[in-house]
Amino acid sequence: MENTDTNASTQGENQDSVSSEQTGKKTPDTSSAAKSGEKPRIKNLSFGYRKHHQNGNARVTVFGDSKLASDEEADAVVSIFGSSTADGSVNDAVVSVLGSSTSSGDVGDAVVSVLGNTRVNGGNVGDAAVAVLGDTYINGHVRDAAVAVLGDIELGPNAEVGGDVVSVGGTVKRHPNAIVHGNIQNVSIGAHFGGFEWFHVWVQRCLLFGRPLAFGAQLMWAWWIAISFLALYVVLALLFPRGIEKCVQTLEHRPGYSLLTALLVTLITPLAAILLLITIVGLPALIVFLFVAAIFGKAVMLTWIGRRITPLFGGAAASKPVIAVLVGGVIVLLLYTVPFVGFIVSKLLAWLGLGVVVYTIILGTKRKPPTTPPTPPVAVPLVVPESGVAETGPVTAEPSAPATSATLPPVPPPVPAPLFSAATLVRAGFWIRLAASLLDAVIVGLALGFTPHVLRPHFLLLYAGYCVVMWALRGTTVGGIVCNLKVVRLDDRRVDWATALVRALGGFLSFFAAGLGFIWVAFDDQRQSWHDKIAGTTIVIVPKGVSLI
Repeated sequence: MENTDTNASTQGENQDSVSSEQTGKKTPDTSSAAKSGEKPRIKNLSFGYRKHHQNGNARVTVFGDSKLASDEEADAVVSIFGSSTADGSVNDAVVSVLGSSTSSGDVGDAVVSVLGNTRVNGGNVGDAAVAVLGDTYINGHVRDAAVAVLGDIELGPNAEVGGDVVSVGGTVKRHPNAIVHGNIQNVSIGAHFGGFEWFHVWVQRCLLFGRPLAFGAQLMWAWWIAISFLALYVVLALLFPRGIEKCVQTLEHRPGYSLLTALLVTLITPLAAILLLITIVGLPALIVFLFVAAIFGKAVMLTWIGRRITPLFGGAAASKPVIAVLVGGVIVLLLYTVPFVGFIVSKLLAWLGLGVVVYTIILGTKRKPPTTPPTPPVAVPLVVPESGVAETGPVTAEPSAPATSATLPPVPPPVPAPLFSAATLVRAGFWIRLAASLLDAVIVGLALGFTPHVLRPHFLLLYAGYCVVMWALRGTTVGGIVCNLKVVRLDDRRVDWATALVRALGGFLSFFAAGLGFIWVAFDDQRQSWHDKIAGTTIVIVPKGVSLI
């Protein structure tokens, strides 16, 4: 009997050992727990539903990071708008929303990241390791699957995955010592996204600070998007200047009604969408109208902001909607980088601009009252003279005596015609302007070779600064001097600093629109590029023998 009991006990221990090896977890020592009267704590890491022991110790952080030290234990580690790091024991899950999740200890459930990276640096994970719009790295034991949606998966030398390894829109990099009990699946969607690291940087440095833009190496894509929209607003101002002017006048003369219209559009749009949902084209037409009106309204708001600055430049060209949009757009882009102000400015401009456009359309649809024709003048009888003959007819005043020479204003002396005039000189074509620009680019590039390395990536900004200085001081550049070209204003006034700066900023628009603004010279009757039209300038060919220095 003693041998039988001993064998049964041994078999029970062996079964417990096998069960422990299958789960990847060590069976806790129950002898000390039995002596102390406490129930042993067993983690169930099998498939399916698992109920974990909860002790009310969960780490939850909003707009911040959650950290669990190696000697600590928690039910869960959760971060919203932040990252979660668990080096200790976690009974439930490690989750991050708009952040990354990292585990190095034992986790009873899953390790999940939404818009972030998932890392299992060691220990055991009872369920899956998942990253949505992020990468997944595993160098420990994962009971179930390893998944990355629009991201890459990397398996380290100590990685062991009990289920499948699935990468959607990414790649799988596996160390030779890594163990995968399931299948490795690469779901291709025609593009490799690489974990959206650029988007993670934007979330951390822009979204969490309440701003659309910030300065940084991995944030240039956001700047390109913002500059592209600014280029679209400038094009709208070029194509529809009268419409922009009418909307700006509506905002300036009736700001209260414009604000009320924006509020009513916000409240009525959901109801109108529900009513139009039963039609085939009604809802899409409403969506297209609101989208176009919002884009046009943003251009109107930029014009209104720019009009607060453009009077400082002086001249008739500064009052054009194109220049106002460009100046207002630069100001708004800078406001977008201010924490917790950028998003407010962006949403407020779009919301108010939509109301202004809708209210202007409403005013345009109103019928104008019929105008009454002017009454013809009535003949007034004159006083009957002594001769007794009455005369009728319009009363006319007797002509006054001619002014003497002493009362005539002095004749001003004749104004000499300007030496460089857009009206008298031949305007430069596309190819000669291109040759001068290439020569200037070579000169700036050679000069950058003698500058520190930190300045070399900013070639476009330095080139624009070089042009602004040369245009304001000499009216031309070194390339223009070689090719006998000079920048002149259409009103024959001198090219000042404001005009040179506006022309340089407009050059970015011509460049970023796939160079179409420069090519426009070849097809324009006035031989003007987009930045010439914005600044009210053009380039003329100076006759030989005339000095440009």
